[in-house]
Amino acid sequence: MSLETIKALRESTGASLQACKKALEEAGGDQTAAVEILRKKGEAKAASRADRETNEGVITIATGNGKGVIIQLGCETDFVAKNPDFVTAADQLAQEFLTNGADHDATSYLSDLGLKMGEKVEILKIQFMEAPVLGDYIHSNRKIGSLIALNGSDEETARDIAMHITAMSPLVISPDEVNDDMVAKEREIWTEQLQNEGKPAEIMDKILMGKEKKFREESALLKQAFVKNPDQSIEQLLGDAKVQGFVRLG
Repeated sequence: MSLETIKALRESTGASLQACKKALEEAGGDQTAAVEILRKKGEAKAASRADRETNEGVITIATGNGKGVIIQLGCETDFVAKNPDFVTAADQLAQEFLTNGADHDATSYLSDLGLKMGEKVEILKIQFMEAPVLGDYIHSNRKIGSLIALNGSDEETARDIAMHITAMSPLVISPDEVNDDMVAKEREIWTEQLQNEGKPAEIMDKILMGKEKKFREESALLKQAFVKNPDQSIEQLLGDAKVQGFVRLG
């Protein structure tokens, strides 16, 4: 019986290596049968949680040397999500991905964390970024967080914009990037509203153009009013710096 086979069974069930070895021997090397044996003995803890939903969790971010990673780590209950050990483990996971890259295998880490917390634990979302300047922000409840990549500016400004993204939920960087299908659906709603208001047909197109412009700008990061100074847009705050990309999770 290979060690790799035993480890694979342990990762899928959470049972001890010795229990997995015995189960595989009893099952003649059949993984599925070995899982059933462990479940009957009450040792397949992870397997019994496999179909549970992870509707809670935390956001964790790690940055360094121009690289960053943001992760939404899921668990089953808010009780575990607020557990300091779970939060610390989430932060450690982000550091491991930052160090090792997207190919990092966190299977064993997540399995062990799930056993410790007594719940199913999984990575719900993960995204990497690389840029001259990175900014990150996580809301105090750890439910929402953002990571932004800039070409130019400084880390303090980048963090401020990450905070803005967390609060204001922009969909895209610039107005022209707003999804046309989304705009089309909004136009249908606006058109019906204007008709119900009895607006003359000859001015409806002009009104619709204005509504679309406003919708695109409100959805775009660069045109939004900076949350810390509403008299200034994010575009004005950035000056000559450029947004390479951003992600908001939660």
